[in-house]
Amino acid sequence: MAPSPTQTADPVSRPTPAFSPLYRQIKALILQSLQASEWKPGELIPSEQELASRFRVSQGTVRKAVDELAADNLLLRRQGKGTFVSTHAEQQSQVRFLRLIPDHAGDEGPVQRHIVDCKRQRANAEVARALGLRAGDAVLQVRRVLAYPVQGRAVPTILEDLWLPGVPFKGLTAERLNGYSGPMYALFETEFGVHMVRAAEKIRAIAAEAEHAHLLEVARGSPLLSVERTAFTYKDVPMEWRRGLYRTDTHHYRNELS
Repeated sequence: MAPSPTQTADPVSRPTPAFSPLYRQIKALILQSLQASEWKPGELIPSEQELASRFRVSQGTVRKAVDELAADNLLLRRQGKGTFVSTHAEQQSQVRFLRLIPDHAGDEGPVQRHIVDCKRQRANAEVARALGLRAGDAVLQVRRVLAYPVQGRAVPTILEDLWLPGVPFKGLTAERLNGYSGPMYALFETEFGVHMVRAAEKIRAIAAEAEHAHLLEVARGSPLLSVERTAFTYKDVPMEWRRGLYRTDTHHYRNELS
């Protein structure tokens, strides 16, 4: 028998509106401003009092929203100075997505970067899938070697291949990459307006192939750590797909779990 018009439907079958705490709503509004580049990486954002007035909420609500954004590494609090948009130009952020640590403290020091190749090409199916593009879309492929100091000598330690969507990185060349002494992600921020906010990695052990062994100055078949990373900007938009081969005879991969 069909239910009469006055009968109510099963409450289990009716969708329940999602509830979002007020501070989460404020967090989303601040995030929108970050996405729109209202405040750029490294810039001071308005005070909690100013944001509370802007959004017509309490200062405590704003503080909870800012606390979460700081925990997400999107904002950086500085005692006595205010809250800033996080940037990869900051010293503490330069190794945020790179966890290779020397076995001996005496081997710490600046890393030398060498661009082996930089070319524009059409994305194959694998690259397109990783970057959320269509097969055949324009991408930029960069190959570089990072040489770490080991007993006073620069030793090729990481070989990286990375792919970037062509449109946001139009104008990026090998000369520009080689001429920039800071972190690559800081260059992306300042010159292309792309801020990497999180990354996801897959790690496995492999044996060095002939080409990789030559560039890393190891014997063919030597054990390497393969690190595949996708880096995202705001709204979880993938902006880089990277494959890195790491030597671990003088360095180790370190991650802190909590």
